[in-house]
Amino acid sequence: MSLRDRYIERLPTWLRNRYVITFLLFAAWLLFFDANNLIDRIRDIRTYNEMERDREYYTNRIEQERRMLMELEGGDDHDLEKFAREQYRMKRPDEDLFIVVTPEEKRRIERLR
Repeated sequence: MSLRDRYIERLPTWLRNRYVITFLLFAAWLLFFDANNLIDRIRDIRTYNEMERDREYYTNRIEQERRMLMELEGGDDHDLEKFAREQYRMKRPDEDLFIVVTPEEKRRIERLR
């Protein structure tokens, strides 16, 4: 009995079946080597979910910006001055400016970096 035959005899009978071997090779091909393999599919699904979250965030952000634009276009000078002070941190020459950063703003700034 040759060395190869001894190793084959040690295998369980279901592993010696040529259909099982064919199935295992086919599964390995699909999981790792195919153009649509499982690893790439999982990465694509994660990327898709991340893009969906980004889309939701930017949709909400666009809606907020539209509301702010409508307020500025329809408002008076007091509203325009309030916007300039809050968004662009403008001040009068005789004033001091104190900036308070909320935790939400801090997370948003960190995400943009």
